[in-house]
Amino acid sequence: MDRWLIAVSFCALAACGDSVTNTDSYGLSSSDGWSIAPDGDLNSFFECLEGNGAALISAHRGGPYPGYPENAVETMAALIADIPAIMEIDVATSADGALYLHHDDTLERTTTGAGPADALSWAEISRLTLEDNDGRKTAFAPTYFADALRWAEDRTILQIDFKKTTRYEDVIAEIKNQDAEDRVILIAYSMASAAKLHKLLPRAMISLSLDTQSELNRAVAAGIPDDHLIGFTGTEDPRPRLFSILNGRDVEVIFGTLGGRDSIDEDIARSGYEALYADIASQGADIIATDRPREAYAALKAAGRAPEAGECGITQESSS
Repeated sequence: MDRWLIAVSFCALAACGDSVTNTDSYGLSSSDGWSIAPDGDLNSFFECLEGNGAALISAHRGGPYPGYPENAVETMAALIADIPAIMEIDVATSADGALYLHHDDTLERTTTGAGPADALSWAEISRLTLEDNDGRKTAFAPTYFADALRWAEDRTILQIDFKKTTRYEDVIAEIKNQDAEDRVILIAYSMASAAKLHKLLPRAMISLSLDTQSELNRAVAAGIPDDHLIGFTGTEDPRPRLFSILNGRDVEVIFGTLGGRDSIDEDIARSGYEALYADIASQGADIIATDRPREAYAALKAAGRAPEAGECGITQESSS
């Protein structure tokens, strides 16, 4: 990975339970900061950004950092106050069918609870306290999915990862309930899953791993239009040729720098070569999925590749 880093530097809801139905209850009524509210479909939004030479940040698990836990609406609000970013979230299901934000199969790592993520009722889960990535308790409780979706309207786009406890149909029902089809991206890990999601929610964009043009052709043959696809191209080496093929077919390109100790994010943090984020964008990545959203955005901005306020449905408000 380090050899690659050196080399590339030279390259150019149908759920049960009670919800918090007013996001003001989270203390998030302020409109200060950035907002991403495309006027129209998401493909046109991404094409607009691409035409302006801008790449967008996708904040892995909502952009956690010290004091702010992953998969929490408060964390996402803190991030969108600083930078324009879409938010990748994980949706789990409680014992009584409530959809809530949570990544792991068990509760221990990110909450004060214990046991399987689907073993407790929503009433029990909602009384837990979230912990940040350093294991410290925060002031926040788990987020109900419907509330996250409601909060995100006119603020950002949610990229939804379905946990194994969660039925596609339940998530889709809430998206339809909130008329949010044009402001979500659905993550699929197989061609069959992608086809099922497209059938359930035809207008939504779908993120699917695409390694070759043949895989793209298979997805289109399965009934998913090119302009409804976002091609996830991995977390190892960027592949400008693949990026070019996908972009030439009106497929948005997402590349991940995330992934823990061996990730590109960690390589950048160790080396100090922050401009690598902009290098990746210059090679054709439309979206960079990262665990370092603020740093990645700063690098894009320094290189003139960050979205500007006032373009493509992206705005910035200030309290001053």
